[in-house]
Amino acid sequence: MVEQILKVDKLKVELGGERIIENLSFNVKKGDVWVILGPNGAGKTILLRTLVGVLPYKGKIEWKKNIKIGYVPQRLPMIKDIPINVMEFFELKKVNEKKIIESLESVGIGKEILNKKIGDLSSGQFQRILVAWALIDNPEVLLFDEPFAGIDISGTESIYDLLEKLQKNRNLTILLVSHDLNIVHKFAKNVLCVNKEMLCCGVPKKVLTPGTLNKLYGGNIKFYSHSHD
Repeated sequence: MVEQILKVDKLKVELGGERIIENLSFNVKKGDVWVILGPNGAGKTILLRTLVGVLPYKGKIEWKKNIKIGYVPQRLPMIKDIPINVMEFFELKKVNEKKIIESLESVGIGKEILNKKIGDLSSGQFQRILVAWALIDNPEVLLFDEPFAGIDISGTESIYDLLEKLQKNRNLTILLVSHDLNIVHKFAKNVLCVNKEMLCCGVPKKVLTPGTLNKLYGGNIKFYSHSHD
């Protein structure tokens, strides 16, 4: 029997008197890959931040005891203006150089990047750096907020390949916010559709119907498939 590592029951989140999430319930098993879909302002980022314990809520969030969680935020545009290099960025984690290099290599980056300024990295390189940062503590769960935002199609495919490899090699549980329906169908075992409240939950092929997508986004949603080996 696959171990359940997260139970969310009747979750409600209000910020500044505004209802952000209402009556959200779902369960996550070890090794699952979940993609969270929804329009802008639907509460997806708030959900991830609530799951890692930085926002107040009502209802129930039960993680497996002593579980390690890695979190990759949507984007950190301000940090690219900070005059530090990659090595100095990772030293904020208070880990040695050997561990930093191992974490970088796990995401396909060599140690030659250590002296490169954060602001000089490409969007794809910076995203990999953030993944390596999240992996350095050997988490069991990774939460990603729009990991493909601001990256071109080839870069998106590369990051997707990386996440798929990491998930298989480490049996990671992944919760990922994305607008890319291609990624959902190729990568996710389950999808959670939210717009303040839950609109669908389950296997993508079963629950992502035209009707559901219309409720989620409004209007007609076009689905363009691109190849992936």
